[in-house]
Amino acid sequence: MVFSDLVEFGDWFAERRRAQKFDVTRIPLDDLDGWHADPETGDLGHHTGRFFTVEGLDVTSSGREVDAWQQPIINQAEQGVLGILVREFDGVPHCLLQAKMEPGNVNGLQLSPTVQATRSNFTGAHGGRPVDYLEHFLAPRTGRLIYDALQSEQASWFLSKRNRNMIVQVGAEPPLLDDFCWLSFDQISALMREPNLINMDTRSVLAGAVGPSLRGADPDPATFRGAVARSQSAETGARHTTEEVLSWFTEAKNRCTLRRRRIPLSQVSGWSRRDGILTHEHGQHFDVIGVAVQASSREVTSWHQPMFEPRSRGVIAFLVRRIGGLLHVLVQARVETGALDGVEIAPTVQCQPDSYRLMPGRAPMFLDAVLGAPPERVRFDGLLSEEGGRFHQAQNRYLVVEAGDDVPLDPPPTFAWITLRQLTEFVRYGNLLNVEARCLLTIFGFYQEDAP
Repeated sequence: MVFSDLVEFGDWFAERRRAQKFDVTRIPLDDLDGWHADPETGDLGHHTGRFFTVEGLDVTSSGREVDAWQQPIINQAEQGVLGILVREFDGVPHCLLQAKMEPGNVNGLQLSPTVQATRSNFTGAHGGRPVDYLEHFLAPRTGRLIYDALQSEQASWFLSKRNRNMIVQVGAEPPLLDDFCWLSFDQISALMREPNLINMDTRSVLAGAVGPSLRGADPDPATFRGAVARSQSAETGARHTTEEVLSWFTEAKNRCTLRRRRIPLSQVSGWSRRDGILTHEHGQHFDVIGVAVQASSREVTSWHQPMFEPRSRGVIAFLVRRIGGLLHVLVQARVETGALDGVEIAPTVQCQPDSYRLMPGRAPMFLDAVLGAPPERVRFDGLLSEEGGRFHQAQNRYLVVEAGDDVPLDPPPTFAWITLRQLTEFVRYGNLLNVEARCLLTIFGFYQEDAP
């Protein structure tokens, strides 16, 4: 279905919400059907040995605001597929998105990629029906490949987790199933401002379409949209060459002292089982909970699983400024608990502020500059969900803020000013930009207004 306007989309989405029947109920971890705690380690795992496990992780020499800690972490070694089909209608590219229920979604349904499936899902480990449209993303495939990269997911909660992000353009229109619709880039841009509507996986994949989405945009530097378009297209004028930025990032990885080792979940210090959940002693960070799920539209219609539920909302933000007439983004080389290489390029600020309430003076750098910015410098401010398949009602406040005079042109060594063109180049390769940075890059690429 192609919509003439967003009112028509709203009617369709409301109808899909009525048509899909789902229920998510919290249950004690001990009552999870099909899951068990290993008698020796306490690790949570599925009886098939597939899907994922919840284990313990010991972190030392992190180089972060807190140098050492222990935590539960999700070990999901298999790589899934996140794929979006693109097709032109009357010369305008549209993306095929799915109104999909995930057990952790705040509002049940969100717009997900055409295909969003773990390897266990698309190889039939759950015993459910096949994944729709999967044939377009597995070789030998038809259509023109636009983007294909292995990308990391939330490395604070996943251990070395990656998914294959793909965009494939097709000529002939495939049969349209009930829960799927075609949306143009402009329509997606408008919907990006709706809280908890465009899911994390869609935002991650669309980072690979940022360049094409900005083609033809008005490059007038007097408008913020024009500054964004010029920053994405300009081949000269960057504060640092791409080679210099890559060297900066390589130096950060070389400097990384992070040490981590898997430990039994039952031995994680500062965490304990009580009231049917695994929780932190100070009521911070996140809980590990159990849920029972019923969903009429999924490949399997009922199941149990553990999930991570954050205790508070996070803040994920880019500070931007015009340097030499060109918009630059302040990124950091961030040590990530579960990142494959230990360090990834991350937003200026990425944290749960509540995690620092018991540690005065140790809040992340530039957090005050983001949260204290006057409204006229806030270019995007939206509440967006994280991955709903493993995280229960995880929401973050995503911001794009023009920097004030309190943000230096020469930041600390772990930070660098780079252009959107450079960010776009980096997203084409895996294990460079973390998922939070990719989501913010998508917001840039689909930016349509000069004020929020």
